[in-house]
Amino acid sequence: MSKIREAFENKKAFVGFLTAGDPSLEKTEEYIMEMERAGASIIEIGIPFSDPIAEGPVIQDANVRALSALGGCNTDMVFAMVERVRAKVSVPLVFLTYLNPVFRYGYEAFCKRCKEVGIDGLIIPDMPYEERGELESVAEAYGVDLITLIAPTSRERIQMLAKNAKGYIYLVSSMGVTGVRSEITTDIAEMVEQIRAVSDTPIAVGFGISTPEQARMYSETADGVIVGSAIVKLIAAHGMDAGKPVYEYVKSMVDAI
Repeated sequence: MSKIREAFENKKAFVGFLTAGDPSLEKTEEYIMEMERAGASIIEIGIPFSDPIAEGPVIQDANVRALSALGGCNTDMVFAMVERVRAKVSVPLVFLTYLNPVFRYGYEAFCKRCKEVGIDGLIIPDMPYEERGELESVAEAYGVDLITLIAPTSRERIQMLAKNAKGYIYLVSSMGVTGVRSEITTDIAEMVEQIRAVSDTPIAVGFGISTPEQARMYSETADGVIVGSAIVKLIAAHGMDAGKPVYEYVKSMVDAI
């Protein structure tokens, strides 16, 4: 069983996201540690990219801040930060990135470096399912789970997508891009039922979840929840002093589930 799968054992998992380098790589380390201290089961780390097409304005702005910061923030710098923080935290760490940076780095070199620094999983929103084979085999060889995303538009393909999923399934709650939503209208329970028919891989619901009430509701149906934009908004608001607000927010969400 992978380290990611273990994070879902006998409990509901809270998965938190933040963008590496926003407001600095040193602060990213601190906020990862605060999220673990607050009870996060898994932490997703966004590698800053100039064209993050799955992201709404909140995370797009975080990418811009990270890339524009003094000294910049490139992939090797993020790897170095993860290597440092891995010595201080034990929760699974997952990269969220886009296909172009991974392709340019080289599939073999990227996955090898993931293993070296302690990355447990990889999410690539713009990689078509039909084209994941080459990368998936390399990732598997280095013990990195390539996470499957399933969106509301995938209805006719849900079971095909879920059948061989690794780590956890990222169930996208809403059409569109990431961002806080006051209401989610997708029939999550129906999608979960279809997935369960073919896979025992844990299911975490993301895109739009921001309140303890939402977290509690969706964790009753799924195995966990994923929260990104709400955390990134806190970091944007508090900058270098976001440690305490991030801790308190994540703890409230963990307590809710």
